[in-house]
Amino acid sequence: MAAAGSSPSIVEYFGGEDGYRCGYCKNESGNLSHGMWAHSMTVQDYQDLIDRGWRRSGKYVYKPIMNQTCCPQYTIRCQALRFQTSKSHKKVLKKMLKFISKGDVSKVVGEEEPMDSHIEDVVTCDYACKSESCVSQSELTPLSVDHGERMENEDKDTGETKEEVNEQKVESSSPQICAEKDTPVPGEPSHSAKTVHAPPKPGKGADLSKPPCRKAKDIRKERKLQKLLQNQKCAFEGSQLQAGDQVFLLQNSKSKTNQPKTIEDFVFVSLPDDAQHKLEVRLVRSSPPSSQFKATFQESYQVYKRYQMVIHKDPPDKPTINQFTRFLCDSPLEAENAPNGPECGYGSFHQQYWLDGKIIAVGVIDILPYCVSSVYLYYDPEYSFLSLGVYSALREIAFTRQLHEKAPDLCFYYMGFYIHSCPKMRYKGQYRPSDLLCPETYVWTPIEQCLPLLEHSKYCRFNQDEKAVDEGRIKDLGRVRVLHKRTMMPYSVYKKRRKGPSDEASVQQYASLVGQTCSERMLLFRS
Repeated sequence: MAAAGSSPSIVEYFGGEDGYRCGYCKNESGNLSHGMWAHSMTVQDYQDLIDRGWRRSGKYVYKPIMNQTCCPQYTIRCQALRFQTSKSHKKVLKKMLKFISKGDVSKVVGEEEPMDSHIEDVVTCDYACKSESCVSQSELTPLSVDHGERMENEDKDTGETKEEVNEQKVESSSPQICAEKDTPVPGEPSHSAKTVHAPPKPGKGADLSKPPCRKAKDIRKERKLQKLLQNQKCAFEGSQLQAGDQVFLLQNSKSKTNQPKTIEDFVFVSLPDDAQHKLEVRLVRSSPPSSQFKATFQESYQVYKRYQMVIHKDPPDKPTINQFTRFLCDSPLEAENAPNGPECGYGSFHQQYWLDGKIIAVGVIDILPYCVSSVYLYYDPEYSFLSLGVYSALREIAFTRQLHEKAPDLCFYYMGFYIHSCPKMRYKGQYRPSDLLCPETYVWTPIEQCLPLLEHSKYCRFNQDEKAVDEGRIKDLGRVRVLHKRTMMPYSVYKKRRKGPSDEASVQQYASLVGQTCSERMLLFRS
C-alpha cells in the first residue's frame, strides 16, 4: 500500500547470537532475539514485519527467537471492531467519568494489570542502543540500480502481486469483523416481513396502528445521542462521521435487552456544564516531528522522566532526553498518506492526554495499513489512581474504530507481545476478542485456542494443521534486494561481485525471518 514514489525501506541486519537480560524472569542472558537497524521503513513493510513477529523500539526492529528465548513473546492483536468492554474495563471508564465530572478520586479495588507494563520495550531500549548502526547517511542514498530495467519490471510485477495478496487478505479476514453493521440483532424482528395490524376492539389493548408508547428514559437517551452527534469533535482535524454511520449509531443507541455498552458510550458522553475537569486527547505526529510535537516536547519528556523514575525505579540519570528521543520519538517509519487512508496519514504519533491544560499521559502509537500498533505509554505518576494504562488502551481501541470509518482496511489494535510465562504480563489477553500469531506459520489463532496449549508448554505452534507451512517463506534467495556501494541490486548479482568470505548464511537467515515479499521490497545494506 506504500505510496507511489516512496523510497524503499533500508535495513541493516545484525543477527541474534548474543543473549540479553530478561525483564520478565530476570535471567541474565536468556532473552534471545534477532535484530536489525531500520534506517528508513515504509508502513506497509512494517505492517508485514509485525505480522511475522517483529516489533520496533525506536529504529531498532527485533524478533524474539521463540523456541530458544527464556520467555517467548507472542504478537497479540485485538479485533477492535468486535471489542466489548469487560466489567473491569467499565469500572475504569466510569472512574474517569466521575473524576472529570465531579472530581471524584476514589480508587477501584482489584483492578487488572494496567496496559503500561511494556517491560519488553524498556529492556529492548538498552540493547537497541548497543546495536545502533554506524553507517553514514551518504552510504544509504542509492545512486543507481544494477540491471535497472529488469529489476524495475520485477518490482512492478511484485508490487501488483502484493497488492492482490493484500486485497485477498483483507477480503478473507475482514467480513466476520467488518460486516458487523449488516448483521441483524438477535431478538429483533426482520425488517423484510411486513406485519399488518387490525385496529383493536374497545378494551382489548393498545392501538397498534399508532406509534408505540416509549419510555421517557429511552427518549432522553436518543435525544442525548443526537445532540452528541451534532457536537462531537474527532481527535484529529477534518474527520467526521458519515451520514450512514450516524444512522447506525442512532439505531444501536436504542435500548436493547442485554445490549452491552460500548467504549464510545463512556468516552463520548456529554459532560455537565459544571464539570470539575477537562480532558482532551490530541494526536501529534512524532516522526517527522510536527510543530505541535516540537512545542510540547519538553513537557512530554518531563512526564516520561517522572514515570520512569517512579514506576520503573530508574535512577535520575537514566531517563535522559537522548534516551527518550531514541526510544520513543525516533522512528524509521516514513509518513505516508493514501486516498483511502486515515486523514491524519500513516506513520508514528504521540497521543497526548491533556487534563486542565497540562499533559498527564502520552500513548506512543504507529498507524499502519491494517492496524493501530501500541508502542508504549507513560504517564504522570500523580494520576496513577485513574488507571491510565487501561484507560489509554481503551481509548486507542476506540481510536482504531474511528480510523476504520475512513480507512476500511484498518480493523485491528496491536498490543505488542503477550507473554504467558510471565503471569504479570497476561493482562493483554483480557482485551477480547484477540488473536495470537503462530510463531511457525504466521497465521492468527483465537487466544482461547492458544491458552490451553500455553499451559502445557511456554513455546507452542498454534496452527494445528501439521502440514501447514509458512506461506511467506523465502523461495529464491537470489531475488533479495541489496544496497551495496549506493547501488541497488539483487543478491544474485551482489554475490558474484562480493570479495572476501561468503555472507550467504547471514542473508539466508535475514530473508527467512522477514519473508520473501519484504526481502524483495526492502534494501538490505551490505558494506
